[in-house]
Amino acid sequence: MSQEEHKKHSLISDTDTKRDIRKKETSIIKKIMKYFMIALLVIVLVGGFFTWNYIKGETQPVDTAQTELVSFEIEQGASVKEVSKALEKEGIIRNSKLFNFYLKFKNVSGFKSGLYHVSKSMTLDEIIAELSGQGKDKDQNATKVLIREGEQLTEIAKEVEKSTKYSAEDFMAKVQDEDFLRYLVQKFPKLLTQSYNGYQVKYVLEGYLFPATYDMNDSKTLQMLITEMVAKTDEVMSKYYDKILASDYTLQEIMALASLIEKEGTKLEDRKKISSVFHNRIKENMKLQTDVSVQYALGEHKEALSLEDLEVDSPYNLYQNYGVGPGPYNSPSEDAIVAAMEPAETDYLYFLADIKTKEIYYAKTYEEHLELKAKYIDNKE
Repeated sequence: MSQEEHKKHSLISDTDTKRDIRKKETSIIKKIMKYFMIALLVIVLVGGFFTWNYIKGETQPVDTAQTELVSFEIEQGASVKEVSKALEKEGIIRNSKLFNFYLKFKNVSGFKSGLYHVSKSMTLDEIIAELSGQGKDKDQNATKVLIREGEQLTEIAKEVEKSTKYSAEDFMAKVQDEDFLRYLVQKFPKLLTQSYNGYQVKYVLEGYLFPATYDMNDSKTLQMLITEMVAKTDEVMSKYYDKILASDYTLQEIMALASLIEKEGTKLEDRKKISSVFHNRIKENMKLQTDVSVQYALGEHKEALSLEDLEVDSPYNLYQNYGVGPGPYNSPSEDAIVAAMEPAETDYLYFLADIKTKEIYYAKTYEEHLELKAKYIDNKE
């Protein structure tokens, strides 16, 4: 082979080699791209699977076992985002952001203001259907349930029977229902935990149904009504939780004191003085000896108590027991609660009231107390 032919043959061999190399590189790149696309597809599928499961979980009912309807109010002018956040806060939905996205998907642009009834067992579609309806104006087809200051649970039960389709027995059964009480304690832990865990407490909710007027209609259950009453108490007490926590008294003790003060005086000035008497007697390790406690222990109201009445065997009888008793004796007003927390600064250890004039007389010593009693109570015709 000539030199020229040899060179030509070498060039052809080099070209074939380069072509083979490029083919191999191309094949490798294709394989890499193939595996990359497969890996990417797997990642997308796995990610999509987990994302779908997450979204599916977040859009499921919060608790299918919680079928009890609760009131949910949409205020005038409330935006969809505000409604969604409120639903999440109340535990009706799991995720407000996903709920907003779902509303856009369903072309729901807003809700009408009003009072609605929803439950944790509802699906998102059921909740949307309820909130997209007419709602119920607060006063539409509603009766009024009035709780007066100083009323006991048994008295509130009679008021509920008078104003609603529920009997007093229904009411008393509900306020003692253990599952319902646990639900309320979880919902209002600052307010009710001490009463729920209290020793010898007769009724956990005694004193915790705030005196006010409540709307009631056919669609509102006893649980919803009672929850509303407790929520009102929690709303009022939220201003005072920190102050009570920093005091020498527990919330339960303050509410017990307030309920005693509620029945002993009507004016805030007098209530603060009565509160000072109770506080002073507690500091002096004296029994409070208030008739209100005996009447509660007896389960009946008496204008005049006998010596036998004063010996009734009950932890609520403060003629026989020290302290303020296991818990509240009635539903106190905010004035009475404030008086219990903020007693007047006095040296009084005794007080007595003229039932007819409502005038209250205070004394620092027992002798002075007896003189006031002889002058203003015993000698009156």
